[in-house]
Amino acid sequence: MISFQLDVEDLADTRFAISPLQEALFSVWTLRDPGRYPLHLPWRRSVLSQLDTVDRRLLLSLVGETRALPDFLTPRPTTSARSIEEQLAGVRGTPPDIVCRDMVATHAPGRLPDVLHEVSAPGEKSVIALVDTICDLLQRYWDMAFMPMWPQMRLVLEADITHRARQLATGGARLLFSDMHPNLRWRDGVLHIDKMAATHRVTAAGRGLLLVPSVFAYKPVPPLSPDEPPMLAYPSRGIATLWAEAPAADTTALASLLGVPRARMLGMLGDPLSTADLAHRLRVTPSAVSQHLQVLYATGLVTRARDGRRVMYRRSPLGNQLAGQDPQS
Repeated sequence: MISFQLDVEDLADTRFAISPLQEALFSVWTLRDPGRYPLHLPWRRSVLSQLDTVDRRLLLSLVGETRALPDFLTPRPTTSARSIEEQLAGVRGTPPDIVCRDMVATHAPGRLPDVLHEVSAPGEKSVIALVDTICDLLQRYWDMAFMPMWPQMRLVLEADITHRARQLATGGARLLFSDMHPNLRWRDGVLHIDKMAATHRVTAAGRGLLLVPSVFAYKPVPPLSPDEPPMLAYPSRGIATLWAEAPAADTTALASLLGVPRARMLGMLGDPLSTADLAHRLRVTPSAVSQHLQVLYATGLVTRARDGRRVMYRRSPLGNQLAGQDPQS
């Protein structure tokens, strides 16, 4: 069991953050142990089909037999909106002795995988080169496996933060940790994390507590080393909604929302059309069309641009979503 001892000041400094780099590292658990992640299996199949053998071998070597991860690769986010490029830039500056310490701790009590032999090689240059290789891999992995889905993932994580922050504000730490995970217990100013391979107690001592929701964490995840500041990643709410297919657009519902004339216009504006074009197609007066277009434009459902003397209208990305159309159309 790992425990965080938090005083009043630490609770006042309890914050939330999102860590792209942690998500990338945690997702390796999914690649290695798919049985724990039935919801992520379609994502896993897609990723594995694109990973080459060398990259996959090095990526999997970053996880220990106990599912531990190196602390230097899961750094404490300094801001809630930090990008993975900024985080990797910080990782590249990790002192070689810290890299060696964390890699050995990750794979303890076993031996290091052969692909990480640079950690035990003499000289700092080999360790620095290994860190650069790992960071380059994680950037490629992010671009391939996360970039397409990150906006949706981030929305899930932000929704969780909103929910948790409301719990903290209305019910304090007791309510905050009550349903975060069964392995968490809050009692007498101490947060207990059960069913951990390690056993130690960390005194926050004014450093506060950072809480990081995760799409890929299957249980609470504190830092591996007791010397690290208190930080806890935890499974986010709403993960099941992440991979759910969007429902097909209901044209009847759209007409009920916008009215039949505006719904028809929105459906026709996949290509740029003028007021006169729409009036001709709908067999109504240009003034009637103009009134509806003003409403669609004011609500952000269409965009407009001048073409000579004509003003051309077209569905906006928001309009595409509402109409159930491809955002690129």
